[in-house]
Amino acid sequence: MTRNSTKGIREYIIGADIGGTFCKLGLFNGEGELFDKWKIPTARNDEGDVRDAERNMKVFDDLAESIEKQLTQHNICKNEIIGMGVGVPGPVNLEGVIDNCPALGWKNLNIPKILQKKIGIKISCGNDANLAALGESWRGFDRAYNDAIFITLGTGVGGGIICNGKIHRGAHGCGGEIGHIKVNPYETEIDGCGGRGCLQQYASATGIIRLAEKLGQGREKITAKDIFQRAKAGDELAIEAIEQFGEILGRTLAGICLVFDPEVVIIGGGISAAGEALVDVVRKHYRNWAYPPTKDMEFKLASLGNDAGIYGCAKLVLEQKGD
Repeated sequence: MTRNSTKGIREYIIGADIGGTFCKLGLFNGEGELFDKWKIPTARNDEGDVRDAERNMKVFDDLAESIEKQLTQHNICKNEIIGMGVGVPGPVNLEGVIDNCPALGWKNLNIPKILQKKIGIKISCGNDANLAALGESWRGFDRAYNDAIFITLGTGVGGGIICNGKIHRGAHGCGGEIGHIKVNPYETEIDGCGGRGCLQQYASATGIIRLAEKLGQGREKITAKDIFQRAKAGDELAIEAIEQFGEILGRTLAGICLVFDPEVVIIGGGISAAGEALVDVVRKHYRNWAYPPTKDMEFKLASLGNDAGIYGCAKLVLEQKGD
């Protein structure tokens, strides 16, 4: 596989997906083809708490050191790097400033400014879920999707919206924060964001467990995987929990799709391991609520796994190169 651009000039891209536990990194050629990837632990202070008063700045030094080693190993000069895309877990504005990142203890941090100073290459920054959406819609399937909704179902619910092949960030960097859509005005329990009735209180891994427990399951410790397995075996309470989960998620997606009218809904995150059983229940309830022209919306399971974010980082660099 060639690492040269069509112009015959060596060009490379770096992708870095910064998480609370690991930073996932990738090296791409100028056409966005991945040829190496690795990860490093996300730095923590001596107490092991990433929510450090120093804003956990060590992670940037670690990234710089790791990237320097990889470039040396591959005999790549910095002037051959056309840019580095960075994904972070929080809302990011157009200037690359992250307003609030509880997972890493950051507030009002200009990521591109910090990393460009440390690494010496052009930096582009975005929300991690948005970039995963961009990566999946770009490289996840046998064709690229220009208009897509990506939703991640894990401990919480995240998402991203792709319009005309680009991330829809919104005016405040909150585009795609699907998990915080209020779906139940009568909810009494408080979500992690401080609100009540958020989608992620029902459609996340913890949410579906909560639904099952309210139906009488969960006297022993259960997981989202257990609930899908019990439903497959015919357990009526597990089936009902999944139906409630599917109805809430399908109804919410019907509203989102009516606003953005995508080509496809892509489902990722830990719960997506349930496979087609998950897609089937969500699609069924989606169709019950969908506006007629959108009823036959395509639903797909995410395919890039943990690489989705770094692919999205690479695509972000390519987009900005072309602007």
